[in-house]
Order: sequence, then structure tokens, then C-alpha cells
Amino acid sequence: QVQLVESGGGLVQPGGSLTLSCRTSGFTFPNYGMSWYRQAPGKERDVVASINTRGSMKIYAASVKGRFTISRDNVKNTMSLQMASLKPEDTGVYWCNVDPGERPLGSWGQGTQVTVSS
Repeated sequence: QVQLVESGGGLVQPGGSLTLSCRTSGFTFPNYGMSWYRQAPGKERDVVASINTRGSMKIYAASVKGRFTISRDNVKNTMSLQMASLKPEDTGVYWCNVDPGERPLGSWGQGTQVTVSS
């Protein structure tokens, strides 16, 4: 059974930092490109960062480039998203899942809420 468990969200002031974590099981994690997704209030879910299977290639949405860092651990089957210089527009629910170019897992975790507000 595929499981994706996101954690690490919370309330943070503008300019602050958070690190999100993703714990996975039920699929062969090292074989998949992975992404972090975000759904802001009133908007569709979008990819904010992606990482290839070996972790050697990382792609970021323009809105987060230079502030967010994606990483993965293929031994522990986990992934993380370090977020710095957070802005109110980074507010939303964040999920981890396979990259949009991969075959869908058919499952999503509960996500983790990030709220950037003073």
C-alpha cells in the first residue's frame, strides 16, 4: 500500500524558514522522480520543486528558486524541502508525490499546511 506522509508545516513569519519532510512506503522510491506540490488558497495544485531519481537534477518553480531546496534520501525513502525567506504567497498545503512525468501512484498524503503571516 502506497503511503506518503508529509510533516513539518506550521505558522511562520515572513522571512522565516521551515523544513518539510516526506516519508514514503509501498513503492520503489529510488526509481521515481519526485516533486513537492503546493496548493495555495483558491488556486490549483502546482509543482514547486522536483528532483530526479539520483538527486543530481533539481528543478524549481520561478517563484521559489533561490529560496527552496529539495533533497532526497534513497536509503531512507524520504524527501525534504528546505524553505527559506518565506513569503505570504508561499502559504498553502504542501504534498510530496511522484513527478508529473512519472506514472501516477494513485495516492496522496494528507499534506502539511504552511502559513506565512505576521
